[in-house]
Amino acid sequence: MEPQLNEEIAKTAGSHDGPIETDAVIVGAGPCGLFQVFELGLLEIKCHIIDSLAYPGGQCIELYPDKPIYDIPAVPVCTGKELTDNLLKQIEPFGATFHLGQEVTTVQKQDDGRFYVETSKGTRFLTKTIFIAGGVGSFQPRMLKVEGLDAFNDKQVFYRVKNPAQFAGKNLVIVGGGDSALDWTLNFVQEGPNKAESVILIHRRDGFRAAPASVAKMKELCDAYEMQFIVGQITGIETSADGQTLSGVKVTGGDGVTRVVPMDMLLVFFGLSPKLGPIAEWGLALERKQIVVDTEKFQTSVPGIFAVGDVNTYPGKKKLILSGFHEAALAAFGAVPYIFPEKKVHLQYTTTSPKLHKVLGVETPVFD
Repeated sequence: MEPQLNEEIAKTAGSHDGPIETDAVIVGAGPCGLFQVFELGLLEIKCHIIDSLAYPGGQCIELYPDKPIYDIPAVPVCTGKELTDNLLKQIEPFGATFHLGQEVTTVQKQDDGRFYVETSKGTRFLTKTIFIAGGVGSFQPRMLKVEGLDAFNDKQVFYRVKNPAQFAGKNLVIVGGGDSALDWTLNFVQEGPNKAESVILIHRRDGFRAAPASVAKMKELCDAYEMQFIVGQITGIETSADGQTLSGVKVTGGDGVTRVVPMDMLLVFFGLSPKLGPIAEWGLALERKQIVVDTEKFQTSVPGIFAVGDVNTYPGKKKLILSGFHEAALAAFGAVPYIFPEKKVHLQYTTTSPKLHKVLGVETPVFD
């Protein structure tokens, strides 16, 4: 499901002697971070992007790659993946460098006004500006807390499905009551290359937080004896004699009776919990774990550091992608004095500006 970066424009940085010197570092490669590349590019500001995920797209890819989005201006409907792919295409002219699978661990203001930035993989930067576009932080799955279960993580216990084929032909137990749990339940029950041998869905109650059509389909499959649904909670595990293999889970129902449910693999979908992570230690003014910004240029309490998208807060803030796009445009202009202190920048339009056409690599249209 991950989008593919065009090698010509989204270069992946290799080894580098000393810190990488740049005008801008963007933290977060979700929609707002990607659009920030575009807005900076129009102002001829080159940037590097850092993201903790191994691929761009942020929440759109991590949470709803196939779910329709209806509120992107002039795009009646698109999926999270389509939005990400289109944004990647839009920023092609600007040659952004991606540093994926790592998060920022250090931010230090230098005597010359620049920021020293270091990531968890040891990538270092000296940058004039920083743009935080980290959504609501990095997403960590909410764990099923049962004694001894952690030992089987990524072996027989999974909190995300990255390769559906590995579950084909297996006896699956799926836990959860949201869209992810129902979507994957239906995926593994119905005919197809990823069909499981058996599927048992477990949820603590009979009500769901999923699409009604998915719930109806699940109950229809139960009535047809093609899967099972159990109301209850997992309270323990069963293992092989040597303790190396997870063979079943203990499920305690509403009647207080605990039953052992045999299985090959356990999939847990309790949702993802956002963690602001190291950003919380950067000395920025925060309000309810969100970064306080002004509404003129979306600058934080530290001059030269900007925040756009769901990670920021200000009076009247609405957590919408289109709001983040607006914030990215104003933040780009707000950064110009730090990057080009002697330069006066005038607002130009992509429809008519020959300079912007040159930056974008397109021909200036001739009108009769």
